[in-house]
Amino acid sequence: MIGSPSVDPTGHGARGVHALTVLYDAHCPLCRAAHRWLAARDQLVPLEFVPAGSDEARRRLPGLDHGATLRDVTVVADTGEVYVGDGAWLACLWALAGYRELAERLARPHLLPVARRVIAAAAAVRERTRGYGDDDDRADCADDRCG
Repeated sequence: MIGSPSVDPTGHGARGVHALTVLYDAHCPLCRAAHRWLAARDQLVPLEFVPAGSDEARRRLPGLDHGATLRDVTVVADTGEVYVGDGAWLACLWALAGYRELAERLARPHLLPVARRVIAAAAAVRERTRGYGDDDDRADCADDRCG
């Protein structure tokens, strides 16, 4: 870890966070792309990625609603805080070198509604690419270029 959190972009008490576990949908092309993008960035707070709803996720985080983690990105801090939706996305940005200031700005009251709309748009794209509510008959794409 390069530095410790100084500001809580999500408003849920991020001070003292030293690691974040990101639960992502491994069957969603958008989620896999976000996973690769986040993993490739320098991290101020280490991000560990675990497929949502997996046996590993259930073993490591038995108190979570794992069905809910398949509907929306979920981030769990080593301090026990759980971030969902826009809070989860902002927590991921906040953990990255070069993106913390952006996360803090987006978390401010006058910009948070904009951030929520962008995140909601991303979630809508995710829903369309993932096909929740219907059987997803698309095969997983090995290189994520077919999503």
